[in-house]
Amino acid sequence: MARTAPENSVDLAAVSKDVKRLLARYRERVDAALDNALPPDSEPPAGLHTSMRYSVFAGGKRLRPILVLAAGEACGATRDDLLPAACSVELIHTYSLIHDDLPAFDDDDLRRGKPTNHKVFGEAQAILAGDALQTLAFATMAEAARTASDPGAWAAAIAELSRAAGSIGMAGGQWLDIEAEGNPLDLPALETMHAAKTGALLTASVRMGGILSAADPDALERLGAYGRAVGLAFQVVDDILDVEGTVEDLGKTPGVDAHRGKPTYPALLGLDKARATANRLRRVAHQSIAPLGDAASTLGAIADFIIDRGQ
Repeated sequence: MARTAPENSVDLAAVSKDVKRLLARYRERVDAALDNALPPDSEPPAGLHTSMRYSVFAGGKRLRPILVLAAGEACGATRDDLLPAACSVELIHTYSLIHDDLPAFDDDDLRRGKPTNHKVFGEAQAILAGDALQTLAFATMAEAARTASDPGAWAAAIAELSRAAGSIGMAGGQWLDIEAEGNPLDLPALETMHAAKTGALLTASVRMGGILSAADPDALERLGAYGRAVGLAFQVVDDILDVEGTVEDLGKTPGVDAHRGKPTYPALLGLDKARATANRLRRVAHQSIAPLGDAASTLGAIADFIIDRGQ
């Protein structure tokens, strides 16, 4: 059975070492697949393809594509069969980061520890690179559907990704985030915003793995509950790190949220209660996948890794 981690009982050093090795193995496969999915930087327009590759391969933990693979494997799928979906999720995520860093949004100088795309290539070029990554994500999924033995499952996964990236997901959450700058939010409103802005794509990643592995409705619901918990926990921890983390922790400049007057969990609850919220979400995540047994142990380890960043 997937273990439930009681609050404050995790050996952080052991978890971090083991999970980093696990993530590194997954990340190697994902990066190779991304390299194949992206046009070479020598293909015209070379500047655009160089810009796209710059942000995709600037670093990152690849948590979203790894969640696709881990969830699918928990339900009996083969990793290689899931790689097009894993790549598509990462392409969507990277496009969102490029746009999020623009002066019209967060105006960040650093992303994943390197200069942001618009600082290297220009603002207009960064917008185009993000747009091209978004369309490539769906082209990658559509090509997989065209040759799949079960194209209906791929169509369902495409719909899942579309919802997560669109107006009721990531884009809608970003809209709410802009409206909330300088305005106080209560806890339900904050959770609604972050469940869309950050949580929707993480949840979709897990559910896509289940959809493409023909998970039964009960397993798919459990994967969704796990995804919603880790998706919200990811944002809680990011908020904590924005207060007391470093550039190395975040890959970007800390303190930006406070400077822009954005509502955050530490601002609303304080750091201690924010950490308690992350640990509560850890328990929800583990409990959600417990009936899936040992097959879901990787998902449990990823939940610990996400939350332990802020402990």
